[in-house]
Amino acid sequence: MIDGIDKKILTILQSNARTSNAEIARSVGLVPSATLERIRKLEKQGAILGYQAHLNPRFTNLGLLAFVFVKTAENFSEQKTGESLGAIPEVQEVHHVAGEDCYLVKVRAASTEAMGRLLRDQFGAIPTVISTQTTIVLETVKESSQLPLTAICEDQNHE
Repeated sequence: MIDGIDKKILTILQSNARTSNAEIARSVGLVPSATLERIRKLEKQGAILGYQAHLNPRFTNLGLLAFVFVKTAENFSEQKTGESLGAIPEVQEVHHVAGEDCYLVKVRAASTEAMGRLLRDQFGAIPTVISTQTTIVLETVKESSQLPLTAICEDQNHE
């Protein structure tokens, strides 16, 4: 059961996962041991999937962002192509989608030349890939992994 205090904890951690337990406890009005217990419970329930640093792609020489629609020859219920796409290091996200295409893939590369090689050598090596359609991002206006927590009802059970 996620209550209002859990919702506040999740909001704080989404904003800054490096916030100390003591600071979170002060913010939610609990003692640090009770706060830590709640965080561990949220992790165990799967509400918190992990903690990670958000890196600037330009510092890793992966400044080019693209979205690739992928058509495949596999049945709708199969997802082997998605698993193969997900194994490519430059692929950040793979979404199995409804519609004419089968997958929407978020990809980072160093340049348009590197993107071309990636599509030819990596995507093209997957036997079930029929075609791709790539959209290059010119500018990112907003990018966030934070989820809006307004949808969480206090009486909702997530166990």
